Amino acid sequence: MIRLSPSTLNLFLECPRCFWLHFNKEIQRPRGIFPSLPGGMDRVIKEYYNGYRRMKKLPPELEGKVEGLLFPEETLLEEWRDWRKGLSYEDKTLDVVLRGALDECLVKDEFYIPLDYKTKGSAPNQEDSEKYYQNQLDCYCFLLEVNQRPTCSLAYLVYYYPGKVEKNGIVQFKVELIKMETEPFRAKETLEKAANLLKGPIPESEGCEYCDYTGKF
Repeated sequence: MIRLSPSTLNLFLECPRCFWLHFNKEIQRPRGIFPSLPGGMDRVIKEYYNGYRRMKKLPPELEGKVEGLLFPEETLLEEWRDWRKGLSYEDKTLDVVLRGALDECLVKDEFYIPLDYKTKGSAPNQEDSEKYYQNQLDCYCFLLEVNQRPTCSLAYLVYYYPGKVEKNGIVQFKVELIKMETEPFRAKETLEKAANLLKGPIPESEGCEYCDYTGKF
């Protein structure tokens, strides 16, 4: 089966040719050195949220700004956070599997609301959030829906970005929350288009800088 994720679907949306080469020819875009700071931040933020989950409270920076409460089942959430065990959807007709790993989830009444946290060098804006993370959040809502966890077409991004350095090297982070509307079954449409593309001929380049670069050799 073709195994896809929100990030590989982002590649499909960005450049179908690079996506086709990635899966059909195992030609991947070059990757630079990945910084370890975001991974470290991700780990400590998860621990931070787990602490408030055990107290059945929201972190103070979310109080009065989000709908719902933190998903209470920590053990199950840890599975959802693991891309190897996380939420998945299988389409046997297309011979494709979509799997995603949530950062966090809120619950309001019977509805589930994905919450994803990001570390960034500066304050975010709504346009960039929609550009870079809309598909990811659509995928999360879709995966919740097909696993009998109804959503309300809503998700949140929580950005943590540096404000200033205080005494003893303590970095004071600022927090900004962005509310995002989602369309879960738009993710299904994207998945179907991506799977069908892989079964056809290599698409033409559409001005992708990676395609333009490799085409010179």
